[in-house]
Amino acid sequence: MGKLSTHVLDTTQGKPGAGVRVELYRLDGGARALVKADTTNADGRCSTPLLEGDAMAAGKYELVFAAGDYFAAQGVALPEPRFVDQVTIAFGIAHADQNYHVPLVVTPWSYSTYRGS
Repeated sequence: MGKLSTHVLDTTQGKPGAGVRVELYRLDGGARALVKADTTNADGRCSTPLLEGDAMAAGKYELVFAAGDYFAAQGVALPEPRFVDQVTIAFGIAHADQNYHVPLVVTPWSYSTYRGS
């Protein structure tokens, strides 16, 4: 079976994004259900996979990162409202037997992602 993991990289400070709240939602038709919530560790990763085993299923998902709260806690001066606040990445899992790694590379002004393994 595959697994789903994530990683937050703070490119403003050139370090892992430690202490970022991450929420995983499964989208099913019009319903949005919280699957798991976690906070990134000192390496910017969740300590356990977000999905694995029988929970790893094909479908549509969203990862929501509390990036604005993270930068505020780092003492970064942010405008109100924040330009980058909650980052939502909508993605699909087509093959539950594969690994999906969905990292967030973020600053207070931009973000990007890619599919890793």
